[in-house]
Amino acid sequence: MSVKYVPVQWNRFKWLYDAAFLAGVVLFLWAFLTLSPDIRNHSNPIDAQIQNARAFGACSFLMMTIILCLGPLSRLDRRFLPLLYNRRHFGVMTAIVATTHASFVINWYFGLSHINKFEAVLVSNTNYTQISGFPFETFGIFALFCLLILAATSHDFWMKFLSPPLWKSLHFMIYPAYAAVVAHVALGALQNQESQVLTVFVIGCAGLVSGLHITAAIKERDYASAGTDWVHVCSIEEIADKHARIALLPNGDRVAIFRHGDRLSAIANACAHQNGPLGEGRIIRCLVTCPWHGFQYNVTNGRAPAPFTEKIPTYNLRLVDGAVFVDPNANPPGTYVEPVLAPIEQQAS
Repeated sequence: MSVKYVPVQWNRFKWLYDAAFLAGVVLFLWAFLTLSPDIRNHSNPIDAQIQNARAFGACSFLMMTIILCLGPLSRLDRRFLPLLYNRRHFGVMTAIVATTHASFVINWYFGLSHINKFEAVLVSNTNYTQISGFPFETFGIFALFCLLILAATSHDFWMKFLSPPLWKSLHFMIYPAYAAVVAHVALGALQNQESQVLTVFVIGCAGLVSGLHITAAIKERDYASAGTDWVHVCSIEEIADKHARIALLPNGDRVAIFRHGDRLSAIANACAHQNGPLGEGRIIRCLVTCPWHGFQYNVTNGRAPAPFTEKIPTYNLRLVDGAVFVDPNANPPGTYVEPVLAPIEQQAS
């Protein structure tokens, strides 16, 4: 980059964020180990090692569900954005919990095998031709492999080394990993239980993830229009002062429409540094700060303040009867666009 930036370091919010999720993990494990045997009503006593494995497995599944819900929730309601900022920390924690689950399973079920216990996981059941008795362990191994890759490459070094597009494509592995976990549970634990609590839990989590993604996709599609016509984004009342509304354009790009006082400006949502979500930042004196690493841009021209030289595209806006429209054709990076004036009576009180 043109001049060295000082990235956003650990702050009070990050410490509280991680502490809250860690406390949630501890609380879930305690509740599962304390209440689960009574709720699931096992006909035979459950060994502590098995119960621990199930507790960490259920916890990692719930954590993956929350991770996949944060994205669509933040697109539906910006109040969820703070939870999205450090989602990578949550992902690393999920990988640790999932690895703990795997270690309990391997050490208990395969620890006394006459062959290497890791080899035994792969060869002890090869009945791939039928659903009943299918080697569901394969799905769990695949999901754990994905989680470990995502955790290992979560640091910004890998985003820069691999390039943001490749890094983002790599981290889409969370979706097949989640599908593999659902299959792992459906073909394993769900076929060996007497209570339906776990069934409802798994179906409810999977349905929640699917429903939120579909709802968010429909809402974004409603903001876009076909062809090269101006795209209706929202009403001005939906854009909070000093914040932005992010919209999906017909070509797949995202634009961030900021309101600063009685003016509206639009820039590309992707930071020039590592594609950070600028629309999740807040304006201070006409400058928006990327929540990932602190890069700043003037929302009227898409330029970083001197002495920095980064530039991003800008967009033209229209305001018609309180409705905000954006031209989907981006201006060249660094192009000044006169802010659109928003009458006071049309702003949210």
